[in-house]
Amino acid sequence: MFSQRKTMKFTADYFDNIRRLKQEIETADSIVIGAGAGLSTAAGFTYSGERFEKYFSDFIQKYGFSDMYSGGFFPFEMPEEHWAYWSRYIYINRYMDVDNGTYKTLLSLVKDKDYFVLTTNVDHQFQKAGFDKHRLFYTQGDYGLFQCSEPCCQKTFDNEEFIRRMYNEQKNMRVPFELIPKCPECGKPMTMNLRADDKFVQDEGWYKARERYADFLRRHEGMHMLFLELGVGFNTPVIIKYPFWQMTAKNPNAVYACINFNEAFCPEELEKKSICIGGDIAEVLWDMI
Repeated sequence: MFSQRKTMKFTADYFDNIRRLKQEIETADSIVIGAGAGLSTAAGFTYSGERFEKYFSDFIQKYGFSDMYSGGFFPFEMPEEHWAYWSRYIYINRYMDVDNGTYKTLLSLVKDKDYFVLTTNVDHQFQKAGFDKHRLFYTQGDYGLFQCSEPCCQKTFDNEEFIRRMYNEQKNMRVPFELIPKCPECGKPMTMNLRADDKFVQDEGWYKARERYADFLRRHEGMHMLFLELGVGFNTPVIIKYPFWQMTAKNPNAVYACINFNEAFCPEELEKKSICIGGDIAEVLWDMI
């Protein structure tokens, strides 16, 4: 549908684009926010460097991990060590207050609008910032949920109590054996509710959120819609980026906006109805206040 690998990088004046985007936010009938990892990175959720070294120095020394992701996929021999790593990972990215205000700034821009959020982020930051949970669709899971590793059922389980205890009670890179989470339905080991393979559990809440998102799109079809993409790369473009392009092309009253540090662009076919801003998302949002 779109020109292959032919995109338009915008060189228009930065503050010109800021004014255009602010006007679109104010005048749009509805706003669909598509959020990727770049938004949380701008909010302070970095997975390598100083923050990683602060909380995982012992794992780095023992295994040579270069970032949190590499450790997350490591086949630890003992479940006590596996959960020592993962409880730290989840605690600092889900339960610790990290956001530098980026999510709350975004909320201040859209709180009086008819909005919906589609996100591949799993860190729960939209709800923590005050976004309406009924206007959110987390497609890839949630750091705050366990599921059965089999899975024996299509259910998820809140993990805050487990994670906090494992984080606080671990010693020598191991959690106490009795804290290793087991499925309450079948007794098998629990795992994180994150989309990593075909065992990912899409529970009742997941399907309800998907239906609310689909209903939102149906109700605003053909209206003045702003598709606001924040920090979305090309790891999973079929979830946010490509659908946003397609819906913008299909709707003559739609506008596509993209804010990203290094990848702010659109297909040439959408150039006249797009606003692309390259820069730090936190700074761009702040400049619109």
